[in-house]
Amino acid sequence: MFLHSVNLWNLAFYALMVFMATLGLWDVFFGFEENKCSMSYMFEYPEYQESRLEMGRTCTKAESREDGQQRQDCEDNIFSVKKIELPKKLAKRYPAYELYLYGEGSYAEEHKSLPLTGIPVLFLPGNAGSYKQVRSIGSIALRKAEDIDFKYHFDFFSVNFNEELVALYGGSLQKQTKFVHECIKTILKLYKGQEFAPKSVAIIGHSMGGLVARALLTLKNFKQDLINLLITQATPHVAPVMPLDRFITDFYMTVNSYWILNARHINLTTLSVAGGFRDYQVRSGLTFLPKLSHHTSALSVVSSAVPKTWVSTDHLSIVWCKQLQLTTIRAFFDLIDADTKQITQNPKKKLSVLNHHFIRHPAKHFEENPAIISDLTGTSMWVPVKVSKWTYVAYNESDKIYFTFPLANHRKIYTHVYCQSTMLDTNSWIFGCINSTSMCRQGVDLSWKAELLPTIKSLTLRLQDYPSLSHLVVYVPSIHGSKFVVDCEFFKKETRSIQLPVTHLFSFGLSSRKVILNTSGLFYNIELLNFGQIYQAFKINVVSKCSGVKEEITSIYKLHIPWSYEDSLTIAQVPSSTEISLKLHIAQPENDSHVALLKMYTSSDCQYEVTVKTSFSQILGQVVRFHGGALPAYVISSILLAYGGQLYSLFSTGHCLEYATMLDKEAKPYKVDPFVIMIKFLLGPSELPKDIKMISPDLPFLTIVLIIVSWTTCGAFAILLTYLYYVFKIVHLQASLTSFKNSQTVNPKHSRRSEKKSNHHKDSAVHHLRLSVSDAEDSLRMHSTVINLLTWIVLLSMPSLIYWLKNLRYYFKLNPDPCKPLAFILIPTMAILGNTYTVSIKSSKLLKTTSQFPLPLAVGVIAFGCQERTGSSFGVFFKCKDLHFYSAYLK
Repeated sequence: MFLHSVNLWNLAFYALMVFMATLGLWDVFFGFEENKCSMSYMFEYPEYQESRLEMGRTCTKAESREDGQQRQDCEDNIFSVKKIELPKKLAKRYPAYELYLYGEGSYAEEHKSLPLTGIPVLFLPGNAGSYKQVRSIGSIALRKAEDIDFKYHFDFFSVNFNEELVALYGGSLQKQTKFVHECIKTILKLYKGQEFAPKSVAIIGHSMGGLVARALLTLKNFKQDLINLLITQATPHVAPVMPLDRFITDFYMTVNSYWILNARHINLTTLSVAGGFRDYQVRSGLTFLPKLSHHTSALSVVSSAVPKTWVSTDHLSIVWCKQLQLTTIRAFFDLIDADTKQITQNPKKKLSVLNHHFIRHPAKHFEENPAIISDLTGTSMWVPVKVSKWTYVAYNESDKIYFTFPLANHRKIYTHVYCQSTMLDTNSWIFGCINSTSMCRQGVDLSWKAELLPTIKSLTLRLQDYPSLSHLVVYVPSIHGSKFVVDCEFFKKETRSIQLPVTHLFSFGLSSRKVILNTSGLFYNIELLNFGQIYQAFKINVVSKCSGVKEEITSIYKLHIPWSYEDSLTIAQVPSSTEISLKLHIAQPENDSHVALLKMYTSSDCQYEVTVKTSFSQILGQVVRFHGGALPAYVISSILLAYGGQLYSLFSTGHCLEYATMLDKEAKPYKVDPFVIMIKFLLGPSELPKDIKMISPDLPFLTIVLIIVSWTTCGAFAILLTYLYYVFKIVHLQASLTSFKNSQTVNPKHSRRSEKKSNHHKDSAVHHLRLSVSDAEDSLRMHSTVINLLTWIVLLSMPSLIYWLKNLRYYFKLNPDPCKPLAFILIPTMAILGNTYTVSIKSSKLLKTTSQFPLPLAVGVIAFGCQERTGSSFGVFFKCKDLHFYSAYLK
């Protein structure tokens, strides 16, 4: 039926749209790097201390590798669990929630008898998350504590939210927030009477758990000092992924508004870690915390940019990715105050530690006040180096060596110096001497300005920034049994900075731009001009050709985005051909003039060719990633436009045309989008009045029953029953129409005899038959369109229904219920429409006026029911009860 109603050109257009959508979806769900996270393992049996025995799975590390991934062997084991006892009133108020203390083996046995003596950390799971997800970070923290003989140790608590679907149903977010507040107070009481009793807790929140943690500050009686640190993992801070009910949007508005208005007064150090492009559930742009003042203590970073992690994680692996959890635990131990044996209260130190571990690691252990001047004494060799390019291979060195580079002559020719070392220890290795001739007793420790990369540590200095330095000193320690290489070179900036404009968006990958690095340098900056929008996507191909190279050489290609911490690294064994994806999580701010860079750490024995071209499939992926959430609103808008066209055709021709025909004719974006743009421009950050709930007293008994069901149970359940009732009416109408047609079918011979005998009744009977069948078919077409519309409403209300069914054992009535107001409006409306036929509509004087209503409704759905997906704005949210607009910009 659809194919007969659509012309060939439109069919070709639809096929093209489906093909492009498929390409975009493929890029979102499959167009990313393989999972390079190592599995974190327990060294002893896990214990989530509670009063009952449970079956758990204990995993041990297996050395074999399968499909490039480490495999783990698991076996069932019995482990005892004893939950933290909550006050009876609290347990009664929150019957579905629980609080646990994590432990393994002997540690768990020792801490079964409370009180505790460590540093409390509270883990909050996210949407449908389990309290057992604390295992990975809890186990790694325990190993770290054992390494220092339990001088310090952390006690990891975890909240059981009953795996609630809070990303889909927001009615329990406020309840979770209040429960977490009570948990914090309960946890601190467990340390009462201890010598170093904590006064606050650190919180790690995964997904929506991170938002719940931020919401604590909005509670009236909450003291901000109860939290000393907040780390969120893959938390959508900016806007909900799918704003399916008004409680989610209200919760987001409350939290983000509070943090915006009170930015100067919030002293809570917060770190948000995103998963990168592997996380297709929560795109990384939604995880970046707002930077609203110079006093903010918030950091946001993508896991691919985190030093010693350098991998993208999916939404679940971010909680067990070994590389990331190790980095987190190192930061936790560096945050400890030696005097209080708790996490420091110094906000400057907290930011310094987080910057050290999550932003830029200098390949040295963290020091709060590092020594700037270092002694360079002892029995050592001093070797002057006067060349501009130098390489030293160290192997089994018996003596310490200081290589000195006089800077006076180099300043006249070069602007920068670059050094790198493959020895990845944490000792100082490069210094600057002041007013020295050939050697110095003390030097400025420049190692703190170095940057750790996967295979090297590197340092680039602009010579004019250090006018007082007379010499650069590279230190090579005495080593036995190991080999490493140290390189240094002086260069002019213009010889290592090369501009490469990206190709046009609509070149579709048919054209490309190329640069060739002919010089034998160790480091290059490729400036990617005209690249800064989220809808841009490119493929960069780096081809390396090496001459006379016998050993395997490693090159590092780092994509550096200066306006956000979303860098990514690619390690290549040269010679090789390496493909790099180039796309953004955050668009370049309007007032930012920085240029994205491809930093290339290369080999002097190789030549490199860099080519960039547009990736059309990744552009489509970006469209889906940033705007895919608008699909339901646009579908509903199209159905409304088609329904309006059917009503108008009923008025103008007396017949209701096919749904596919009207969809093809009426569902045009240009009918909706201009009005949407004007409405958004005129309204700004405002809120529309809420719908007036009106219930007609003339509704039939079934309508009253369904409204009672909605009031006493769940609005989404009543909507589903209404939908099933409507489907039954349509199926009954279809069956009646088919039966009527069959009853009118007669034998051709009998028909001819009847025609001769009843000729004077022929015209009126046939005419009556044609009108009856036509009216039934028109009604069926109209109702089919309403069913399409109602189907989307049912689908969008399903999260509330699922949540209600999951929690029936705790309460029979869903409260709060985002779909209850909608049900009160929808039930009588559907009852009326379900008993309406086109024969009665055609005689209505309001038909022509009514046929114009779907257009403004379609505009409203897109304007207020479509979440903004662009990189730096809060969303525009759709609610079940009302149409709600909210917009605030991140600066």
